[in-house]
Amino acid sequence: MKANMSGFDLRAIVGELSQYVGAYVKKSYMPHYEQIVLRINPKESNQFDLVIVRGSRVYTSNRDRPMPQTPPPFAMVLRKYLKNARMTAVRQLGFDRVLALDFDTKFGEMHLYVEVFREGNIILVDSEGIIIQPLTHAKYSGRVLKKGVEYSPPPPASDPHDFDEAALQEIFDNSDRDLVATLGGKANLGGTHANAVCSLAGYEPNLATSDVDVKKVHQALMQLLDGLASDAKGYVILKTDGEQSVDQLQELANQQVDGAERDKFLQHYANEASPTLLPAHEGKAVIEFDNLCQAVDAWQGSHDAGALARREAEKLDIASPGRGFSTEVEKLERRQAQQEKALSGFAKKIEKQQMIGHTIQNNWTHVESLLAQIKESVEKNGWKETQKMAKQIPWIVSMNPADRTFNTILPDDEGEPKGMQAMLRLDETVHQNAQHFFETARKQKAKTKGATDALEETNVYLKRAKKKEVKAKESGRLSKVKRSKRLWFENHRWSMTTGGHLLVGGKDAKGNDAIVKKHLSGLDMYLHADIHGAPSCSLRASQGFVVDEHRPGHIPDDIPTFKLVDKLDDEQINDDKLTEAATLALCWSRAWASGGGHGTVFAVKPAQVSKTAQTGEYVGKGAFIVRGQRQWFRDLDVRLGIGIIAINGVPLLMSGMPDMIRNMCPRHAILSPGISKKDKLANRIYKNTGISTDEILAVLPGSCDILEDEGIFTPPKVFAEEE
Repeated sequence: MKANMSGFDLRAIVGELSQYVGAYVKKSYMPHYEQIVLRINPKESNQFDLVIVRGSRVYTSNRDRPMPQTPPPFAMVLRKYLKNARMTAVRQLGFDRVLALDFDTKFGEMHLYVEVFREGNIILVDSEGIIIQPLTHAKYSGRVLKKGVEYSPPPPASDPHDFDEAALQEIFDNSDRDLVATLGGKANLGGTHANAVCSLAGYEPNLATSDVDVKKVHQALMQLLDGLASDAKGYVILKTDGEQSVDQLQELANQQVDGAERDKFLQHYANEASPTLLPAHEGKAVIEFDNLCQAVDAWQGSHDAGALARREAEKLDIASPGRGFSTEVEKLERRQAQQEKALSGFAKKIEKQQMIGHTIQNNWTHVESLLAQIKESVEKNGWKETQKMAKQIPWIVSMNPADRTFNTILPDDEGEPKGMQAMLRLDETVHQNAQHFFETARKQKAKTKGATDALEETNVYLKRAKKKEVKAKESGRLSKVKRSKRLWFENHRWSMTTGGHLLVGGKDAKGNDAIVKKHLSGLDMYLHADIHGAPSCSLRASQGFVVDEHRPGHIPDDIPTFKLVDKLDDEQINDDKLTEAATLALCWSRAWASGGGHGTVFAVKPAQVSKTAQTGEYVGKGAFIVRGQRQWFRDLDVRLGIGIIAINGVPLLMSGMPDMIRNMCPRHAILSPGISKKDKLANRIYKNTGISTDEILAVLPGSCDILEDEGIFTPPKVFAEEE
């Protein structure tokens, strides 16, 4: 599987995806014109991305991948029809390189066909087989892929699983090609697996089909197919770069662990991914994975996760700067490279135009004679006859009667027709023809001045940006991340407790209503400080954060990285976790502003919280009736920790229990109620971290005293020592 998945690879992928039948499509994305991402939410496991790279591969991934701020039209179509759709089946059409995903949606049954051949395509089809929208319109012999027409799959190909010895013998008898070409083409094995069958049968690939024992070939084919069916693993095959032996490379591979370092290693050494080990893989270094999806993700996942960055770079027609978000320096460097490339092209064009003009002048007699001869022939014989005669003249390339021009080859230094080409006007003199090229060069020089001024301006901006970046790095400031919208929990007070559970609390009456109505259910717990006007808080049992194994490249090493997930491994909420959540709920209440050292909070189950009041009573906005027995937490200490973490690739300031924040975040601070205004504190944090003041103010509970500071209000120690 070096470029495209084969029928064998898709057969393995279908088996792996079938375990997720019944899962729901949460959202659809399109980070690049070549790539579609479906976010799948299974019932019994964490959500994941189903990555479809057009014409190449289909696999699952849990990597963080930046998405465009505005979804492209095809992504919007998928969102319209597939949002909250339940996946009912995953199938392969025969043994073709076509994958079909079936969904049960509010619009009825829908099908998403993924064609993994030629340039590939992704087609959304309704229950009646009519195409709703293809990724790209296409027309082939016998079928058309466009909106509104019936979807026709490609003509069915042979399935090697159906071959017996007689069928294989018939293919050999009717073939005039060698063994490997016959197996690869007419038997639909493809080159890789056709060579594998030849090796297993003990035959040379270029042997004639009439010289082989069909029984041995059939046994080899069955051996290959049985191995593919029984081997439910995935493998990444490595290639050496000439600097180490296979054994040394295998030892290096065995030392690699999950994360960015392994991604870099595989980007350099990975050659292909395979659902099984073939004879061609013998003697090569290999990394084994639990399934093919994991192997493909390890091999190409890092590249595919950088699709958005590549798309931005392609707009500038330069190489991609790499995965992740672009800094101001990277943007200016791309602009500088583009302008330098344009200036280089201008200089070459000016030089070429001037050289053509000088060559015409230096060969005045030759050009004048050529103009006179062609003009005389046109007047005497006409353009049609002159064009026929010109084909025998090595100096003339082509003629254009409409413009009365012709393309000629100018003489080289030895007077031979091997120089540059030039278009000459028949009705102008040699001098006038030469002047046209000098005039073009002069106009190009005028354009060059504007481009040179723009490049100088870019160089000035780049120099300033580099100084600013160095200064920001020394101060510990983080790079700004542009994003289309905030994470949903940022609209509320939020934190993380032990076990990664998400705790959210309302900021106002409207927020309190939203917390209870939208984010309180099942095994969650409701918490409320025993103070009037305190926020309603929900400790989510299943929703929370897990460590991101694929650290985004733009996040510094001293910032812990997490991903938001809908299903945690440990959904049990115990008393220790409730105590942490209760302390945070108290800190978010008026207890902080009052300067109280201790307070009380109660917790109840979701079923005990209601908006329904007794007859004659009224429950206002943001208020709730709590019935039944409550679990009380008394004498809670009003102290808070704040630290910098990254969630889904976005650096954020998070509040939490002091001990947890201290252990989790190298850059942190411990706060208590005090007299320092939070506006001033927010400005200090902004200057040292780069996190916006609006995000900081949403985290700070009120006026504070700083009990402990490690890189939040002042630069991190490592940078302070360097200064």
